[in-house]
Amino acid sequence: MNRKIAHIALVVDDYDEAITFYIEKLDFVLLEDTKLSETKRWVIVTPNKDSNCSLLLAKAINEEQKNRIGNQTGGRVFLFLETDNFQRDYEKFRENSINFIREPSKEPYGIVAVFEDLYGNLWDLIEYKCLNDNS
Repeated sequence: MNRKIAHIALVVDDYDEAITFYIEKLDFVLLEDTKLSETKRWVIVTPNKDSNCSLLLAKAINEEQKNRIGNQTGGRVFLFLETDNFQRDYEKFRENSINFIREPSKEPYGIVAVFEDLYGNLWDLIEYKCLNDNS
């Protein structure tokens, strides 16, 4: 059996605002932006074109969905952005005015900091430590 998670739906307030944030602030790639109707689009963004998982930006269409924007997990970290160079991405995100709510810390598994996206969803920026790295 060959299965994988292809997309994670992220409820947003506005397609274009969300695209701009992910592309310009987090350096994501826009894979697709297809108009499905007058009010619905199929918008896929990803950290890089070779990523195995992407975000489906889904515009909220009713009050219940609008109430979930920025808090799809009840205040817990929602998404985990793995990097091969924590310091590079951390500094770039700071330059792009990304709000870090938990500063970098070294943990047994690597280095991690928590930031929020434009709607307040919490993300871990994380560089995993190599298993045989003793630093």
